[in-house]
Amino acid sequence: MATRGSISTPTDPSASEATESILQEIASVGRRPEAMDQKITDLTIASSSICADIAGFKDIADALDQCLTTVGDQMATLPDQEIELRSLRAKVTDLEDRSRRDNIRLFGIPERKEGSDTKAFLQSLLPDLFGIEFSPPLEFQRAHRIGPPHKATSDKPRPIIACFLRHDQTRQVLSAAKTQGPASLDGHEIRVAANFSRLTNEKRKAFLAFRPQLRKLDIKYGLLEPARIYKDNGAMFG
Repeated sequence: MATRGSISTPTDPSASEATESILQEIASVGRRPEAMDQKITDLTIASSSICADIAGFKDIADALDQCLTTVGDQMATLPDQEIELRSLRAKVTDLEDRSRRDNIRLFGIPERKEGSDTKAFLQSLLPDLFGIEFSPPLEFQRAHRIGPPHKATSDKPRPIIACFLRHDQTRQVLSAAKTQGPASLDGHEIRVAANFSRLTNEKRKAFLAFRPQLRKLDIKYGLLEPARIYKDNGAMFG
């Protein structure tokens, strides 16, 4: 029995456990503000990181927008640049063709037939081949085979390219070759052709593809240098 003025202490174990549980809850409530502060801090840090990422994405978007603007401006100038490029290509091709205007190519001459001096060989061969008396005598700046050496018995001899010293002699040989057609050397067919740039040769080949149609229609035509075709009424193409 408790006396007056004293505080009774529960002796029931279940009451003690309940008291301990209440005290723990009270202590937990006291710690909750600290946990909330930590969570708020974590959320603040996360928010700052997200804001930084958003700012980074905005910078990227601005950079992409600038790139698109630049590309758009460049696309707008493409037609003019294409026209300029075509003009420059035409000028380069014309210069290349002019630099080759004194060159001819000879096809079908057997390998090693020229011996060790190709220029001397051609000086003797061409007058006999086309029946031309050159005055002054033929002279060449350069003359040689094109490509790596082949066997002497090769059935596909390398072409010979020759650069004449005088332009009028170049024209004489080409004119004779066109008029007389393929010549013959020791039973081998010899053909002569002008030496054009790659682009001009492609154009000439494209024109020549129409020859069968023109012949079928009985239309007279010709192919002028470097790559212009005309028909009997004088109309020019290319």
